[in-house]
Amino acid sequence: MNALASREVLRPGKKGLARWIEGRVFALMPYAFAFLRRWKPVAKFGGMVLTSRHDDVREVFGTDPVFGAPYKPKLDVIMGGEPFFLGMADTPLYHRDTDAMRTVVRPGDLPELAQKAEAMAEAIVAAAPGRIEMVDTLVRRVTFSLLGDYFGVPDPAGGDLRVWGTRLFEFQFADPKGDPALRADVDQIAPALRAHIDREIARRKAAPGKDDVLSRCLAQQKRGVPGFSDVEIRTNLMGFIVGGPPQPPMVVPQAMEQLLRRPAALAGAQAAARAGDDDLLWGYVQEAMRFDPLAPGLPRIVLADGVIARGTAHATAVKAGDTVLAAFASAMMDPRRLTDPARFDPHRPASDYIHFGYGLHQCFGRHINRATLHLMLKPLLKRPNLRRAPGKAGRLAKNGPFAEALTLVFD
Repeated sequence: MNALASREVLRPGKKGLARWIEGRVFALMPYAFAFLRRWKPVAKFGGMVLTSRHDDVREVFGTDPVFGAPYKPKLDVIMGGEPFFLGMADTPLYHRDTDAMRTVVRPGDLPELAQKAEAMAEAIVAAAPGRIEMVDTLVRRVTFSLLGDYFGVPDPAGGDLRVWGTRLFEFQFADPKGDPALRADVDQIAPALRAHIDREIARRKAAPGKDDVLSRCLAQQKRGVPGFSDVEIRTNLMGFIVGGPPQPPMVVPQAMEQLLRRPAALAGAQAAARAGDDDLLWGYVQEAMRFDPLAPGLPRIVLADGVIARGTAHATAVKAGDTVLAAFASAMMDPRRLTDPARFDPHRPASDYIHFGYGLHQCFGRHINRATLHLMLKPLLKRPNLRRAPGKAGRLAKNGPFAEALTLVFD
């Protein structure tokens, strides 16, 4: 199969009983986390350690010298061996590269990105005949169009950036068992995406064109700023494409599903959308995401023998080489830090949330997410009598960790 020409964003998921079991596991996970938070907040399963309380999860994310990010081996496959800051420890190179990228991914861009996200979503919803499948038709389309244009990485000739980016994201973040079929796709897509961005760099050197992240990188290169060689520009743009646009089509439909389960919350989000109160609307979407975030947790590798939750009754020794799963989904339900965590509250303080990680490897694009995610839903929420489509289509379908389909209707 030629993965480069595929138009199927998600690979075929489990079927029948296997899919049902997978769904039950995800559905029961909050209950398992509640048990662990109460009785075994740092649980060891062989070489795997699971942390479930808010303070312990933040400790793991915030102590990079002991709990390192495990992403480098797969990043090396994707990037052709070139270093990307997500796979780095707290080193001068990490800070050079992240500081360099902050000169081209700027806070001043956020208002325009927000306006474009809302306008694109409005055009899609306006063209829908009272019925819309929101995962692919709305959120994925807006996200990849918006961010591909912003980064300066268009669709490759004969390929689909949505497919390429999502497949590489799956390999990097959602392939713990090392699926050989997925690796075969990656071995086609990764070098093809590197070559595609190389061609864009060469093309934009000859004809600079519009203001975007790529053009700013090339301007920095021309000034002789370190961190902006052709290969470094390519690597960072690839990292943004792999780590960025695949995520909103996962979390935004999940947030919509959570609103649909709570009529009062849905009504509040709709009122905020209709009133143009974007900050309040963000509060509703961020809170909805808390009930079904991007993933149960993120892994870290223990780099040196240490102790989690030192000085507490549940202090637990860990050894170098252990894997720690910092369960941020559980942390955001911890009654020791959140007031009445089972209650839907769009006015919670920002400190209650760990959607975008914490510490050294907190999501680089979190400010873009904050500016745009809720606005992808805003035009839909403004529609009258918004409701689920009849039957299975109106229920969020999942394919492993990915939202697959959710169809809504409106008058």
